[in-house]
Amino acid sequence: MARWSMVIDLDKCVACQGCSIACRFENNTPIVPPEEAELGRSMLWNEVFPLRAEEGDVASEKAKFLTRPCMHCENPPCVKVCPVGATYKDDQGIVRQNYARCIGCRFCTVACPYGVRYFNWYAPQWEEGLDRHLNPDRVTGNKDLEGPAIRPRGVVEKCTYCIHRLHKARARAEAEGREFRPDEYVPACVQTCTGKARFFGDLDDPDSIVSRLSQERRAFRLLEEAGTHPKTIYLQEG
Repeated sequence: MARWSMVIDLDKCVACQGCSIACRFENNTPIVPPEEAELGRSMLWNEVFPLRAEEGDVASEKAKFLTRPCMHCENPPCVKVCPVGATYKDDQGIVRQNYARCIGCRFCTVACPYGVRYFNWYAPQWEEGLDRHLNPDRVTGNKDLEGPAIRPRGVVEKCTYCIHRLHKARARAEAEGREFRPDEYVPACVQTCTGKARFFGDLDDPDSIVSRLSQERRAFRLLEEAGTHPKTIYLQEG
């Protein structure tokens, strides 16, 4: 089985927010009103943050940004604290969420050092018109034990590396009577990135782009000292 990984080159990120928008429409994440957003209740599986300039760095010519999806850790603390097994790591290393099993205790939210888990305080809602743009690939019931793709009130949700795209690509290959190719599986944020800053593939394949980039001098992982061993890897600015 593959060990899926994402590499993000911060030198190429232009902070266009295309990844965040693509993620929202691909995964049907609900929209919260401004007053809820001010309370930290925005439902953004992928966020882009401006980074402060280092002390003494005056009037930097280039703005710096960090984009943050789920890290899909090799050693995920969120899995360890879930009392009902709703958070788990599958056999391909993707940290998943069984929405049907989640009891909303939010232990995983507290345990995650990256702040990439989101609690549904209310039933999901969309402004008039946006509800007609829900991705049908994500409205599939509880296939693969994930529960309803339109997450209900009281459960935690998160980035899944658009795993429904993996299911669809494998099903297409099977229907066509051929082997599945890893390059057929691409998350929406990677496909949409205008700066070509995101790469995706099998970390265990030494010839894959993510495997090669992960060995570069610029490669680093967020909070490496935490021992979580993220599979979302960054390339620092050159």
